[in-house]
Amino acid sequence: MLRDAARNKGELNHVTGDINFIMVALPSKNSILTIHDIESLERAGGLSSRILHYFWLVLPVKVAGKVTVVSQHTKLKLLQKVSVDPEKIVVIPNPVSGIYRYTPKPFLKEKPILLQIGTKYNKNLEKLIPAVAGLSCRLTIVGKLSLAQRQLLEQHEIDYVNKVDLSNEALLQEYIQADIVTFASTFEGFGMPIIEANAVGRVVLTSNKGAMSEVAADAAMLVDPKSVEDIRRGIVELIQDDQLREQLIRNGRQNVKKYRPEAIAARYLALYESMST
Repeated sequence: MLRDAARNKGELNHVTGDINFIMVALPSKNSILTIHDIESLERAGGLSSRILHYFWLVLPVKVAGKVTVVSQHTKLKLLQKVSVDPEKIVVIPNPVSGIYRYTPKPFLKEKPILLQIGTKYNKNLEKLIPAVAGLSCRLTIVGKLSLAQRQLLEQHEIDYVNKVDLSNEALLQEYIQADIVTFASTFEGFGMPIIEANAVGRVVLTSNKGAMSEVAADAAMLVDPKSVEDIRRGIVELIQDDQLREQLIRNGRQNVKKYRPEAIAARYLALYESMST
């Protein structure tokens, strides 16, 4: 793969996937590396992790001409891991898909639908489930549930549906049907469901930590992801306070403009042009 990269290098090279190591085969001056997330790498351990850390992160970042990251939070994390000039690292967020467009619907106040995207450990279902216990709502969970998560849902008598392997179009329909999008993760490199919910016009509850609060800005209810009580408080406020909910939706329609494909493409074009001069 390194040989192929060296043979096929262009006037400008941009590595965006999980092959960061090929940066060593590309000319530093006109090569860009995109880092989406380093949180997961931080949580690994052992010798294999240290090797991965060097060849996937440290070495590629050092040899790249420029490095783009999807959030200021990721930039700060990266600078803690790799000693490089901060000016070398440029924040350019992920774009939201063009299929996500404003689709208003009446809010089901008597029994709102809460949409939870993701079931991995960082998605914080173990705190969300007790937070909604006893509330009049339906929880739609996208992602494969573990046995322990199913047991917790049953223990707290949650009215829920579980959906897996959704197409992009099917996921869009879940956003459209939802009343509140819950995304109180413990960590994220970015937080795309926040922006997708903003785009569709659904109020969002997300974490006050890291990249999520950065991405959400003033367009979401921010809560402490470690506190069941605070997550519950946020959900109850969104259900009960019509003015707050509508204001957050309006803020979301403004917030999403920064993440539209044309806005992100313009930022990359400016970077490419600066690398070509």
